[in-house]
Amino acid sequence: MTEAYPYRYERNMSIGEIRSRFEDLEAGAETGVEARLAGRLMTIRSHGKVAFADLMDGSGRIQLFAQQAVLGDDGMSAFTDLGVGDIVGAAGEVVMTRRGELSVKVAETTLLAECKRPMPDNWHGMTDVESRYRQRYLDLLLNEDARASVEARTAANAAIRSFLSERGFLEVETPLLQPIAGGAVARPFVTHHNALDIDLYLRVAPELYLKRLLIGGYERVYELNRSFRNEGVSTRHNPEFTMLEAYEAFVDYHDTMALVEELVKEIARAVRGSLEVTIDGRAVDLSRPWPKLTMFEAIAGATGHELGPAWDAGDLEGLRSAAEALGVRVEASWGPGNIVAEIYEQTTEKTLIEPTFVTGFPKEVSPLAKDHRSIPGFTEHSDLIIGGIEIAPIYSELNDPDEQRRRFEQQAAARAAGDEEATVRDEEFLDALAYAMPPAGGFGLGLDRLLMLLLEVASIREVVLFPTLRPASS
Repeated sequence: MTEAYPYRYERNMSIGEIRSRFEDLEAGAETGVEARLAGRLMTIRSHGKVAFADLMDGSGRIQLFAQQAVLGDDGMSAFTDLGVGDIVGAAGEVVMTRRGELSVKVAETTLLAECKRPMPDNWHGMTDVESRYRQRYLDLLLNEDARASVEARTAANAAIRSFLSERGFLEVETPLLQPIAGGAVARPFVTHHNALDIDLYLRVAPELYLKRLLIGGYERVYELNRSFRNEGVSTRHNPEFTMLEAYEAFVDYHDTMALVEELVKEIARAVRGSLEVTIDGRAVDLSRPWPKLTMFEAIAGATGHELGPAWDAGDLEGLRSAAEALGVRVEASWGPGNIVAEIYEQTTEKTLIEPTFVTGFPKEVSPLAKDHRSIPGFTEHSDLIIGGIEIAPIYSELNDPDEQRRRFEQQAAARAAGDEEATVRDEEFLDALAYAMPPAGGFGLGLDRLLMLLLEVASIREVVLFPTLRPASS
């Protein structure tokens, strides 16, 4: 009795191996080599006493060639009764047909798992975007670009680990569940731990735990991590995302900007094989030097408005007037830092297509970075922008516990005034900081966004295997 769902199937080679060994056979050639393959049947075509099918495994596709003279009536019937989408084992000689198609001349087939639902049209693939995201398994079967995205992420991860390991960075893991949602200005997801009877938060960033490791004596640490933010969903935002966060002792953000530039180029080489990418129809050469602009310089270049004098004079109304003139809505409770940051985000960031470091962010929006050495009221926080998208914030890390406490208190006041994304004071981190953290540079690189740019796709959902979606309508 034949098993409906066999436990295993003995293979002796993959389709990719067959192609690498026998692709150059002459038309009509026979090899005498028996292959035992398994994979998914993608097409089947019957022509009386002969039939053909395409079999796909993880390494490629190959044609199965069935003849009634070889299989007999029962064997031929079993072959033609197979359906598109079935998982099938096949054994037979590797041959090149007279038409020059590398094939396996089937001697036997085994149904390993029946596909009980109709597959999408193999020629047109899945054209409905929503279905592609909900049924990613089918998208991967039929869409070369979807598989390329998976392979690109694997290549990027390997490049990151190799790059940082060569420079003495230690890969670590920090908690996903945290008692305080710290390390970034963001709204967290909250859950409840029943045994301890406490609320916990899915991390918005691993920053405050990684800095504890600097205090503990490690000089170079990183985490390729999953983080979570309870915010909007868009072409650039998914509530669950992948971020690389790294810290290095005894350097500042100038050193870290140089490190990030080198790293991004290395990732681009691994993913694309080159440093050239097209963004919004514009060729961008990542090998060119990456400019550094202050936020004021970037805003002036994009809008023609010079905000530096109003900032230096403490002219809050002048900044509000500039925002109004630029069509930027600001809250009545906002201070000058929030206004300048909002003007930058709404008018300027999207115009920076070439890789650019925007150096200096107001303290109100950057509570974990050191004071800027030349711009009062700003911090040494730089953002790497490529294609109008923030790719990596980079800091000279704040290591003064008294100043950090003051910053947390300012954030607490903003939170009390209604800012749900303001950072929460972390007393345990402040206690750790009191034991002295060395000067350090750090960064957080949004890997999903970088892959979007390198793969030249318009939505983050194209590079996230299973993006967050609304429930399907019943």
